[in-house]
Amino acid sequence: MPLLECKDLCLGYNKNILVRNLSFKVNVGDYLCIVGENGSGKSTLMRTMLGLQKAIEGSIIFGDGLQKNQIGYLPQQTQVQRDFPASVYEIVISGCQASAGLRPFYSKAEKQNAFKNMKRLGILSLAKRCYRELSGGQQQRVLLARALCATQKMILLDEPITGLDPNAAEEMYRLVKDLNANDKIAVVMISHDVNAALRDATHILHIGAKIFFGTKEEYLSLQKNGGGL
Repeated sequence: MPLLECKDLCLGYNKNILVRNLSFKVNVGDYLCIVGENGSGKSTLMRTMLGLQKAIEGSIIFGDGLQKNQIGYLPQQTQVQRDFPASVYEIVISGCQASAGLRPFYSKAEKQNAFKNMKRLGILSLAKRCYRELSGGQQQRVLLARALCATQKMILLDEPITGLDPNAAEEMYRLVKDLNANDKIAVVMISHDVNAALRDATHILHIGAKIFFGTKEEYLSLQKNGGGL
């Protein structure tokens, strides 16, 4: 059974419909790259998958033990968020809020999980540093560690390399690929950097005037044979 399946989604705001009849699924270990023009509905889809926005029509079905509050999320950052005056540890462990529920404190297991994920992403030495003092690449690793604190099954990433220099962007791609390949975490990533994303993706979802969902090989074959989207 898929971790997540979207059926016949219609997405938009009020009467402004961005996309219709959108169906796809994400299985354990998949790496899905979502591509398309600006304003096509990619970020709206991601917010809908997270339950932050309702679909106009259609359904989202969770399976294989995945709950809606067990999806890790790395959003696009605003300048205000980049200047957030909290420690790296405080931001990372905030990813455990869903599992903490109404408890006014984090459990020992949640704290251990936060330290494990900081070590996993090479930022343990930054635990006491102020987040806003970090480089863009370091900040993205902090946010990825926070996303991992929320899940063991699936992470959603919205343009994770925006604003990063080429070296930091390459490192982010490497980390995400490693989590997908070695930890079997399903990845759903919005990206404008289609060529870089295609290196690691197993599946492609193209949203626009035409909708495509399939394997990377099917997508590349369609492009090669002149069936552009």
